[in-house]
Amino acid sequence: EDVDIPSRRVLITGATGLLGRAVFKEFNENNWNAVGCGYRRAQPRFEQINLLDSIAVHDIIHEFQPHVIVHCAAERRPDVVESQPEAASQLNVAASANLAKEAAGIGAFLIYISTDYVFDGTSPPYKETDVPNPLNLYGKTKLEGEKAVLENNEETAVLRIPVLYGEVERLEESAVTVMFDKVQFSNKSANMDHWQQRFPTNVKDVAAVCRQLAEKRMLDPSIKGTFHWSGNEQMTKYEMACAIADAFNLPSSHLRPITDSPVVGALRPKNAQLDCSKLEMLGIGQRTPFRAGIRESLWPFLVDKRWRQTVFH
Repeated sequence: EDVDIPSRRVLITGATGLLGRAVFKEFNENNWNAVGCGYRRAQPRFEQINLLDSIAVHDIIHEFQPHVIVHCAAERRPDVVESQPEAASQLNVAASANLAKEAAGIGAFLIYISTDYVFDGTSPPYKETDVPNPLNLYGKTKLEGEKAVLENNEETAVLRIPVLYGEVERLEESAVTVMFDKVQFSNKSANMDHWQQRFPTNVKDVAAVCRQLAEKRMLDPSIKGTFHWSGNEQMTKYEMACAIADAFNLPSSHLRPITDSPVVGALRPKNAQLDCSKLEMLGIGQRTPFRAGIRESLWPFLVDKRWRQTVFH
């Protein structure tokens, strides 16, 4: 029998990653024909495309003819960017510029995912019109990527977001979920950053924003330019770890707050809070409370399975 394929088409890069999987799922479940592409982990679910191969990128875009492209693929680990600057720049800047050109060529709406790390964190909250001043190479490459996509395609949307968490395949996939083992193994004390102010944001919420932005854009061509989205609960890593412990009824007395600014690794902004009122005024947005979102994300990784009985029975 004929399968009814939705007529609205979206292409998602980085569809194997934490954010990309959520974006793919959100569009797919809301009557879009979604195609995801990835690189190392693509097969069999997604198309395997090296975004640095401009011919392969051209071919998939011309074959699929997407109305919307959500560009999630990036090197987003600040310390990796510092140690591999050339590779990070290729992916975060050159590949993004090429995608913007290809999108312009077929009239597709590109959503480029950027970061709160384009700001130095000295005078939050930041509006879209505030002047960026990235402290680390990651923030610099993402800012260069923003400029590159807008230069190559002025119809693009740039969506800046902060630290992400959600349904991870491994705890290391998110700077939020990676703390779970330290929380669970309470027999040894763990130092936790209590200096940097963060706004943990659920990938499901970012995915909903991408879809709402895309659907609004199909009705209104003036939807373009730079936008901010973020969770609205301000927490240090120490406070997130305590909230995670609380969500699972685990002890938190072994967690130690460290209030000095970190000395190792890439520089981090102290508080790069994003002002999200521009999207809110468009009626776009969704926010999952942190405790609910983190419980849903982490319970499969819970070591003490007895806890499940108390919550689910």
